[in-house]
Amino acid sequence: MIDQETISVFVVDDHEVVRRGIASFLEFADGITFVGEASDGREALDRLGVMDAQGLLPDVVLMDLQMPRLDGAETVALIAERHPTVRTVILTSFSEVERVQAALANGASGYVLKDAASSEVEAAIRATQRDEVFIDAAVAGSLTKRLRGPGHGVGALSPRERDVLVLVGRGLSNHAIAERLSISERTARTHVSKILTKLDLSTRTQAALVAVREGLVEANPE
Repeated sequence: MIDQETISVFVVDDHEVVRRGIASFLEFADGITFVGEASDGREALDRLGVMDAQGLLPDVVLMDLQMPRLDGAETVALIAERHPTVRTVILTSFSEVERVQAALANGASGYVLKDAASSEVEAAIRATQRDEVFIDAAVAGSLTKRLRGPGHGVGALSPRERDVLVLVGRGLSNHAIAERLSISERTARTHVSKILTKLDLSTRTQAALVAVREGLVEANPE
């Protein structure tokens, strides 16, 4: 039986050597344990379904983006829909802003490049347990550049919208924001929609990056 303090991780990648390497790394990470693997998104969903029925869902799914049958971005969305308690972290070679935005908009809690240090992968996994969004430094830099310029200031936000932006920046869902602020989930969703409109943004990920850039939340705190 896994200790409640231990973070259980399921790995999804179409290259066996990558899965083996990640599994070996995780076995030596303090407080993290490897609990299973899959070679693509469809297999991952099947195995997670079985684990759910057994009450053994992992805390985190560490997943590649480009895979056969069902890719990472689509799989993230389906995991979020079917197993909302499971967090996903993308571990990939692709750093294009569009791919990053698609994955995070679908519900990923982190995005790390495969050439990142093992400490970054570990930090991304641990960040999910604090309901934080962890973005690879290089990727975050590219995303932030898109948000520079007029139309992205937070001065136009109401005090309540600013509070909501802070919570979005910490990676909280609409449901979690509603509970934190003692409002309905519908009201939380409305606030998020207004924030995106006022800041001329299209995704929660962009809003989270604005919150970090403006110093409202700390980026990847230790």
